[in-house]
Amino acid sequence: MKKLTVTFCAMAALASAAYAGPEYSGKEIKQVAPSPCPQWYADNEFNVDLWGTYLFTGNNWANDRYVEADHAWGGGIDLKYFFHRYFGVGIEGWVVDARRKTTDFEVAPLVFIDRTGHESRAVGSVLGTFTLRYPIPCTRFAPYIWAGGGAIFGGGERHRVVFDGLGTVGDTTVELFHTDHSGSTTEAIGQFGGGIEIRITPHIGWMNDFSWNVVDGPENNFGMVRSGVTFAF
Repeated sequence: MKKLTVTFCAMAALASAAYAGPEYSGKEIKQVAPSPCPQWYADNEFNVDLWGTYLFTGNNWANDRYVEADHAWGGGIDLKYFFHRYFGVGIEGWVVDARRKTTDFEVAPLVFIDRTGHESRAVGSVLGTFTLRYPIPCTRFAPYIWAGGGAIFGGGERHRVVFDGLGTVGDTTVELFHTDHSGSTTEAIGQFGGGIEIRITPHIGWMNDFSWNVVDGPENNFGMVRSGVTFAF
């Protein structure tokens, strides 16, 4: 009887241990939350872009009626305020050194003059802009598109040959001409383009983009490639 009791107690102890489940050390296991992604772009920020640009005309320089050059180099600035992270309004200004060909043609009694040369002059523009950007979450990259409108100045000179009447060389009647040069004109301009910004820090970035510019009048549109630095505040 005593053996039976001891055996029963041993079996009960084993059964209790089997159903007791895993042992706990008494220390709680805490789950560590992943750290949030760094924010490279603020929901509301003011941007200053300083950039260099390469401008090229949409047709042959001889047919272009505003820049009157095959290409030009220059620089500019953008001032933009972004709200709700994705939308920006701003002002853009730029100037390029556009070198054009000049021609002087004159016919007078006993004189014929035909001179060609080159002239460098500043062509620039001021525009209001609206930008849509998309900062890709957890990255430094933000592609963007924009459109704007304003005025362009410094180009659009015209050359025309003016008939001055008739003259005589001995007994021969000759027609007299000279070249008339008009000054630069100011025209309306529209602009649209797209690009990408890469933030080096939350306050300093590098931007690259391309835009197409449409100037009022025929045969005077041009493209611009820009690259520069962004300061965000």
